[in-house]
Amino acid sequence: MVLAQDGEHRPRHKGTCIAHPIMLNSPQGAAWGINQLSTKLITQEGFEALKKELDYLWREKRPDVTQKVTWAASLGDRSENADYQYNKKLLREIDRRVRYLRKRLEDMKVVSYSPEQEGRVFFGAWVDIENEEGETKHLRIVGYDEIYGQKDYISIDSPMARALLKKEVGDEALVQTPGGEMCWWINQIEYVK
Repeated sequence: MVLAQDGEHRPRHKGTCIAHPIMLNSPQGAAWGINQLSTKLITQEGFEALKKELDYLWREKRPDVTQKVTWAASLGDRSENADYQYNKKLLREIDRRVRYLRKRLEDMKVVSYSPEQEGRVFFGAWVDIENEEGETKHLRIVGYDEIYGQKDYISIDSPMARALLKKEVGDEALVQTPGGEMCWWINQIEYVK
């Protein structure tokens, strides 16, 4: 873990951020592996969570719903059978998610912590940042498939993550947002080891 010492890391007046935007299709973005909208990187924890979801859907949820569809179909007229229609739709959704997870897990590259990353922002880092108004955030840079349901996780493909990549404690990151540019200072970087 790397921490900023109080007062050493940032000027406190507007206009101090220097623009270094990394565009998705720029040579720098391609060199960092962010030339696609859905980078196929994932943390080990994220990979295990997706495998667990796939296992649950395939071994528990799908057989249960299939049994309900069979039971509802045995009742007769399917056109007015709400149980049949609902569970058949649910079965299609489960099958769609299972296909997606199988394909996605096959294509993913698990990124593990490396000691060379220490002190700089890379994939998997927890980063404490602060803006000019004193607003602070504690964020983790992860893959696209890991952000759902995780309040403090951001995709490596997001403008914030792209602005933070390869920065060190005390560095400034200029983030391009729909509302304009926003400057953030890095106060702390740590990794799950």
